[in-house]
Formats: sequence, C-alpha cells, structure tokens
Amino acid sequence: MESTGGPYLNTAAVTSPVGIARLLQMTFGCTTFSLVAHQGGFSAAYGTFCMFVWTFCFAITVFIITCEFTHLHSCLTISWGNFTAAFAMLATLMSVTAAVIYPLYFVQLGCYPIGCEVRDFRIAASVFAGLLFVVYAAEVFLTRAKPGQVTSYMATVSGLLKIVQAFVACIIFGALVNDSQYSKYVATQWCVAVYSFCFVVTVVVVAFSVTGKTALLWFPFERSVVVYTFGAVLLYMSAAVIWPVFCFDSKYGSPRRPSLCAKGKCPWDSQLVIAIFTYVNLLLYVMDLAYSQRIRFVSHL
Repeated sequence: MESTGGPYLNTAAVTSPVGIARLLQMTFGCTTFSLVAHQGGFSAAYGTFCMFVWTFCFAITVFIITCEFTHLHSCLTISWGNFTAAFAMLATLMSVTAAVIYPLYFVQLGCYPIGCEVRDFRIAASVFAGLLFVVYAAEVFLTRAKPGQVTSYMATVSGLLKIVQAFVACIIFGALVNDSQYSKYVATQWCVAVYSFCFVVTVVVVAFSVTGKTALLWFPFERSVVVYTFGAVLLYMSAAVIWPVFCFDSKYGSPRRPSLCAKGKCPWDSQLVIAIFTYVNLLLYVMDLAYSQRIRFVSHL
C-alpha cells in the first residue's frame, strides 16, 4: 500500500522540548492528585479548587498530547496554536494558585492531629504541585512568540496577558462576592461594571482567537482589540481611583481594618484585595497596550 499523507503518528509531539514538558505535566499532575486522593486528603472550597485544577489540567494536557501525537488536531475547527498557548498560560496561573493554596491550608510540620503518614503525603503532593507549575511555565516560555517570528496571537505577550487579565478579574469577582459591600455606593457599583465589562470583552477576544474566527468578522479585529485595550486602561484608571476612595476614605469607609472584624469574613479585607488586584490589572492592560503596538495577528495558525 502506497502512503501519500506522511506518517500517521507525530513523534515530535512527545520528543520535542515542548512535548517533553507536556509529558512531565501529565506525570506531575497525575502524581499530585493521586497523592491527595489516596492519603493526603482535602476539604472545603480550597481543597476542592486544588483538586479541580490538577484534574482539569491533567485531562486537557492528555487531550493535547493525544491530538498532536495522532494528528487529530487537524480535524478540529479551532486555531490549535492559539488554543494550546492559551491553555498553557491558564494552566500556569491555576497551578501556581493551587501550589500556594494547598500547602497553606493543609500542610503542617507536626503530626498531630492528622498523623505523620497523612502529613508526609501532603508534603509530597505540595512538592509535585510546585513542579507542575514549573513545567507549565516552561511550556509558556518555550512556545512564546520570539521577535520577528510569525506565530499565533495567544503566544504573543499581548495574547498571554489577556489570559492573565481574565484570571485576575476572576480573583476580583471572588473578593466581590465575599461580602465586599460593593452595592453600598453607586461609585463602587461603577467599578463592578468596569470589572465585568473588561472581563467579558477579554474573554470574547480570547474565544475568537482560539476558535480562529477573527477573519470572518466584518470589522478589523486587530484594530478593534487595540482600541478596546486603550478603553480598558481608561476604565481601570477610573476604578483605581474610585474604589480606594469609597472604601478607605474616612468619609465613606475605613482607612484601617476594624478591630472587631472577623478573620475571613471582613468586608475590609475583601475591599483591600479588590483594590490591590485593580492596580495589578491596570498595569497588565497598560503593558498589553504597549505590546499590542508591536504585533500582528495571525488567525490561521
């Protein structure tokens, strides 16, 4: 039988530096959630989040390796380069969050009251969780756009920043719902509208890039994204001024943490988290705007 389409299996998917990084991701991810499920244990929302991160990232990584090894990704109606770059950045952020949360809430030096065996399993799981973050960050480093290189938009600094912006917005939303009292003033409600609008548009930009549908739009997608990023900078600048004033000025809120405020259930703590990450996202959008002047979109990769 004569072959006309080349080899059926893509060995480079598991032998290249990126392929090796993905194999390590699969190995470390499986090891981490296995240690936790077998003996380490988890509880409450924090532990459930960590288990979700490790199992979700493991499943998607297996899917990516399988598709690239068998060339099945060519049958998918998405921009594969944008999808893998976006997932690698998202997995990096999620894995580093889990790598911090799990030992913070579940690891202790002493054996009492959980027992030495459970403690050792939790320490081992924390180590592998840290290694998992490292290999996901390694993939981002290996696949990022190089100067002068034609590559997928999500592999550029601007594309990667879109993922970080959306992730930071999720942190802000988490703090908002944790008794932040944002509905107390119209001004703080405006800030919530800013966070929501920018998050939705950023997710839409990522979705269009990953699905490879940017060329089908009736308006210039590249120019529209740059204009939106400039608008997001202005919106976040307004929130960066308004939120601290209406939360920490003595006329509207409290400049210091109330002494009787319960730990973990204090509106002032949530307001502080929101203020910090508002400035973080403002910086990210400014960086995005600066880098967006130096790139060109490639929708078909």
